[in-house]
Amino acid sequence: MDAAFWHSKWEQRHIAFHEGEVNSMLARHLNRLGLSEGARLFLPLCGKTRDIAWLLDQGHPVVGVELSEMAVKELFEELDVVPQVSEHAGMRVYQADGLDIFVGDLFDLTAEMLGTVDAIYDRAALVALPPPMRARYVPQVVSISGGVPVLLITFEYDQQLLDGPPFSVEEAEVRALYGDSHDVTSLQIEDIEGGFKGKVAAINRAWLMTLA
Repeated sequence: MDAAFWHSKWEQRHIAFHEGEVNSMLARHLNRLGLSEGARLFLPLCGKTRDIAWLLDQGHPVVGVELSEMAVKELFEELDVVPQVSEHAGMRVYQADGLDIFVGDLFDLTAEMLGTVDAIYDRAALVALPPPMRARYVPQVVSISGGVPVLLITFEYDQQLLDGPPFSVEEAEVRALYGDSHDVTSLQIEDIEGGFKGKVAAINRAWLMTLA
């Protein structure tokens, strides 16, 4: 799964992963991160999620990274904000008040580029990656963020019946990926009405990772 795969998804408008409203699990569990007023959140592989607008409305600055520049442009258009666009360490950056979005590969992002963040919100990043990339992804985001708390949302379904992305990420894998650096707590399990993609029984799960 390379960059061309995701560029193609956006160009062909195969973006069923994009939610038109704020994620209900984010709205319900954001307070579990214990954030102070004005705390800055990191959203990896953020797309043009409406969660960004909601977080900004809650008074939280957001920094994200997204491979598709098309998605980033649409994000700012939908926010009705004209960004400042610059180049930084080989990545293009779209910026507005309280919002910084890097365009490019997450694995090229450094802690210096990211700046200080107080938490990570991951709704569509971990589940978008196949297992070998998930094993690289978690150490990368933990390293560049400084090991802050994480609110993670995953899917669980029978991967033999339907392939991803979004992929099924089981409880054991979440605990294995984050257990060395964080205490891992399952916050909520919710059945997906009608099944995953309308085909397979599935659940959504919200996770909280706090520093071990």
